[in-house]
Amino acid sequence: MTYHALHERRWRLAIALTAVMVVVYFGFIALIAYHRAFMGTLLTPGLTVGILLGAMVIVIAWSLTWWYVRWANSHFDARLEELRRDA
Repeated sequence: MTYHALHERRWRLAIALTAVMVVVYFGFIALIAYHRAFMGTLLTPGLTVGILLGAMVIVIAWSLTWWYVRWANSHFDARLEELRRDA
């Protein structure tokens, strides 16, 4: 694998993860804007659908970040080090 191919792979992954986060975040905002009654539905005392989904947006962001860091540390950095040794 060349440096250019490795860079393209990392770039594609970054774009894909960004797209996922944009869809999640703007989907949440769209629900707030267009389905206010649904978002205000009480699940248990003190917990609405909106609060639950808002927390899920944060958890998804943390999860995607964790997954990317794990991938970068185990695959990207290892391959980059191989390329540096071979150069």
